[in-house]
Amino acid sequence: MHFKIKLSKFVYILGFFIFFTGCQLQEPYQNHGILFLENRSAKLKIDISNKNDVIKNIGHPHSKSISDENEWIFIERTLTKGEFHKLGRNIIKESNILVLKFNKYGILKEKLFLTKDDINKLAFSDKETSNELSQKSFVQKFLTSLRDKMYKKK
Repeated sequence: MHFKIKLSKFVYILGFFIFFTGCQLQEPYQNHGILFLENRSAKLKIDISNKNDVIKNIGHPHSKSISDENEWIFIERTLTKGEFHKLGRNIIKESNILVLKFNKYGILKEKLFLTKDDINKLAFSDKETSNELSQKSFVQKFLTSLRDKMYKKK
């Protein structure tokens, strides 16, 4: 009987040991984009740095502006797991955007760094644009309505 109590205590201690060794002390992160974007952007100097310096320090841009080839956009996003009240869902810990504008000679003229708080303050237009290319012709509309009426009776 005494041996069973010692064995059960040993099993409990072993179970707790295995359970707690599986726990992580660091937060789990999922990174997307360029890590430490703020630190890297601090190395860039306006009117001194050029496109080659940016590629050397940060890398190639994630995207370029549609209207201007001399406007580069870099992105950094870090997700982490939520606490117990968030049920382990992913939470955005950092979301940074760096916008660099160059002159026609490739010299850095403007540097804009946006954090998660700055991005939340941006206002977007509610206007919608109509796309005339995706508009259906009269014949397409008529045939679609006929097809809908035919299948509606079944």
